[in-house]
Formats: sequence, C-alpha cells, structure tokens
Amino acid sequence: MTDKQPERKSDKQRARELKRAIDASAESIKRPVKLMEVCGTHTVALFRHGIRSLLPDTISLLSGPGCPVCVTSVKDVDIALALAAREDVTLTTFGDMMRVPGGRENLFDAKAKGADVRIVYSPLDALKLATKEPSRKVVFFATGFETTSPLVAATVLNAHREGVGNFYLHTVHKLVPPAMDVLLSSGEVDIDGFILPGHVCSITGTAPFEFLPDKFKKPSVVTGFGAIDILEGILMVLKGMEEGAERVGIQYGSVVKAEGNPRAREALDEVFTPDDAYWRGIGSLPQSGLRLREPYARMEASGAGELVDISDVPDHPEPRGCSCGEVLKGLKIPTDCPLFGKTCTPEKPVGACMVSAEGSCAAYYRYGGHGVR
Repeated sequence: MTDKQPERKSDKQRARELKRAIDASAESIKRPVKLMEVCGTHTVALFRHGIRSLLPDTISLLSGPGCPVCVTSVKDVDIALALAAREDVTLTTFGDMMRVPGGRENLFDAKAKGADVRIVYSPLDALKLATKEPSRKVVFFATGFETTSPLVAATVLNAHREGVGNFYLHTVHKLVPPAMDVLLSSGEVDIDGFILPGHVCSITGTAPFEFLPDKFKKPSVVTGFGAIDILEGILMVLKGMEEGAERVGIQYGSVVKAEGNPRAREALDEVFTPDDAYWRGIGSLPQSGLRLREPYARMEASGAGELVDISDVPDHPEPRGCSCGEVLKGLKIPTDCPLFGKTCTPEKPVGACMVSAEGSCAAYYRYGGHGVR
C-alpha cells in the first residue's frame, strides 16, 4: 500500500493564503510600503490578475524603467527614420517600435511615405533578408534589454562568420541594473523594495542586482508572471523588509538561476561592451547601454558603418506635457499625467509609455487604472 499523496492546493486556495500572509506582514511593518515592479510585463500581469485589489491599502506599486520601447529616446527613433530615408536601406524592426514617436513622425509614417521599413520577429529574419537581397543595406533596429540582446549578439556572430557585408545594426540596447543604480543614487525615488524582471535575470542571473540589498538595503526578489508568482514575490519582499534581506531572492526558480545563462552572457561579452546611453524622459545614464566591439563595430549603422551621420539628425525635445520620464522613474503613476486618456491614448500616443502593450500608461489605460494606487 502506498502512502496517499497530499492533495495539491488550488491556485485560489494558495492566493487566499498568500493574501493573509501579505496582510499580516504589512501590519507588522506598520507603515506605508512602496514597491516597484521593474518589468513592463509585470505591470501588465498585475492588472490582468487583479493583484492590486488584493493588497492592503498600505502597499502601493509603482512601475519602473523596464519597458524597452518606452525608454528608446526621441533621438534614437529619429536616427532610425534617417536610416529608413536612404533609398538603398531596408530598415527592419520589431512591430512595437513602429508607432514610437520621433521628433516629428514615427516609422509607420515613414513607411507610408515610401520608406522600405519591414517588421521582423527576430534579428535572424533581418540577417536572412540581407543574404537574399545583397544589393540592399539591411539595418536591424536593435532595441531591448538583456532579454533580447543575446539573440542580437548571436546574429552578429553569424553575420561575421558568414561574411554578410550588407547587414547592420542601429543599436539602442539598454541595461537594467545601471539605470536602477542611478535612479536610487539620485535620491528622487522613494522605494522600499523591488520586484525584479524574471526574463532579464534568466540571462544575467542575480549578481548584477545584488547592489540593491548591498548598497541600498532594498529587499529585491526575481519573480515570475503568474498571479501566484507575483503574490509570492511580494510576500518575499515584505519578509525581506522585516528580516533585513542580504541577498536578492529568487521566486522564479523554475527559470532563473543565480548564475544566469553563461552561454548567453558569453555571446554578449564577445559582441558588445557597455556604453553610456540616453533613456527617454530620464537622460543620459553612464554604462547603461551597449555598443559593438571590434571586429563587429563596422556593422553599427550610425557609427563605423557610416550609413548616417548622427550630427546631421536634429535634436527634438520630449513632447510637451508628457510625464513619461517621471512615470519611468517611479515619481508618478500614469494617471498623474495631464495628457493621460485625453490627448494621449493608445490610438494616438503622445509619449512612448502609451505605445507598447507593456508600457505603464498603456496598461493603466487598457485595464482602467484611474485612481489605482
């Protein structure tokens, strides 16, 4: 006779248990708590699962700079537009970049005027296009965080190995940890703990985020994207506040390991080196971006590739009245912006935070976030 296995709790039962534990922990802390979900996917998941309605009034959630579309600067979009304006260039990009506002227009506008702009699902698609059309200069608009940059690095290695001379990048990759370090060091951001991005940490591991508990004494937990994942992550952060967390916690253990993905990190280190980068609405942050190393630098369309001279691209200010920068820094929630839901909507976005499905403003608009703490 075999022992009877314990009955597995349903998600509903587990959610009730977690809510009770979160309520008890919040009561024990005895003060208002501000947590930041760094990843845009977490922002959407919080709304979709109704997590905010389960939390006690003393816990508020703020969105961070974890949406790559949102932090792509006006200048970087305008450089992409300048590349697309060349008759010999085919500009390829992920679909969510097509509607990001530049200084005067977006890539959909350029395509409507005759520019050869094509949506691809992977940088490998752009490389295949370059091999099929050797008379065209094919540029991939390389955006994203540590989640997407390893595949771009692998594509660069393939292009170099195969000798594809007409493949280029417009590189605007960003690195999450340096941006968080700068924001916390500024003293502007009042955050008690962090829900860290699971997809980013699946590549980087937890080491790049250990400065959060070490330097700033902020408990931080790498969390998955299901309702139970997020509730467990929030509880782990609260427990870290009570007990004094010394290391970054991992709730998303099925995907994230402390050491990350060594092969992906090796490809990144081979192809890219950290560089200063400009974040939309935030400004220039040291060592928060990536640039191509030698011998791959010749693929940089706005650098050694010399397809466009950046000095010829005029500077345009951020849209007047747009609070995207303050939202990305956790200083405001989207509904604090005077343009939200009025002149700025997903159909006609003024700021980049309203463009991507993972943008904070788009998530608040879609899920009725008016008045959400």
